[in-house]
Amino acid sequence: MTRRPSSTADTAPDGRRQDLPTVPHAVHTRGLAKTYPGGQDAVRGVDLSVAAGEMFAFLGPNGAGKSTTVSLLCALNRPSAGEAWVAGANVRTQPHLVRRRVGVLFQHSAPEPDLTCAQSLHLHARLHGLSRSRSRARTTQVLSTAGLTELRHARVRTLSGGMRRRLDIARALLHAPRVLFLDEPTAGLDPPARARLWRHLRGLREEEHITVFVTTHYLEEAEYCDRVAIIDHGRIVAHGTPADLKSALGRETVRLRTSDNRQAAIVLRTAHGLTALDSGGEITVPVAGSPAWLPRLCATLGAHGVHTHEAAATVPTLEDVFFHHTGRPYDPQSPTP
Repeated sequence: MTRRPSSTADTAPDGRRQDLPTVPHAVHTRGLAKTYPGGQDAVRGVDLSVAAGEMFAFLGPNGAGKSTTVSLLCALNRPSAGEAWVAGANVRTQPHLVRRRVGVLFQHSAPEPDLTCAQSLHLHARLHGLSRSRSRARTTQVLSTAGLTELRHARVRTLSGGMRRRLDIARALLHAPRVLFLDEPTAGLDPPARARLWRHLRGLREEEHITVFVTTHYLEEAEYCDRVAIIDHGRIVAHGTPADLKSALGRETVRLRTSDNRQAAIVLRTAHGLTALDSGGEITVPVAGSPAWLPRLCATLGAHGVHTHEAAATVPTLEDVFFHHTGRPYDPQSPTP
């Protein structure tokens, strides 16, 4: 028999949060799957847990199943199999509660270009069922959170891409959700705007006290998050903190080109118990925490009369993690080999 976790929070009709019992996970799934007519398996048995208050990244190439999974978790699509709870509500049996407790922003928003920022937010607050006074108060609050207070009277169509994305996120926060789902929030933004938006998201999590679940196909964006799940062909192939996923590969090395590579290898083995491999013109030293070891090894060699001509520390990347678990290079545009 499936046991439903107790609830974390709810939102009253006026947009104020109601205190509810605490649950350990903001998102919890078991065997979640979605098969479309014709036999297309978009999501294949996803097991996932996201802690309350976490900044979580769902990483994978386009078409890997990220958006479909989010639509299932937001109770906008019905699972073909498996179970999922979001903010304590079951997506199958309590979809109305799930929708009340989450905010969601998909890749393509439909803002009202001729409304001002404040008018757009107030309209959506009313659509969420907030009273007029609460809609005005919440509009002012999320404008401040989004850093858009000075643009409250600006027409939506005059905003830059980054500012419009902030407005989209503010709109998703109007009803005080417990979990905020952002599907490719930086799509279409240039690198500086993407970096600014991620700084905004980190601050937003603290101000709103919410769980942020972000899908992305940008490897570097996953580094901003507490934990990452990598999805490929509808399956989770790896999950953990970015640091743990990379360190598990055990491929950190220091590469050195010295005045006497043979002597350098002897010195490093004697002084630090490290094995140096001759890679042809240089030596490679497998070592955990290679950036920290780099100056230490150079100093040791210098103290023994071995001069270092070139030195570099290499660490695994999330691209290496993807290759390790899937057997192919990471291509953000397609999950197909």
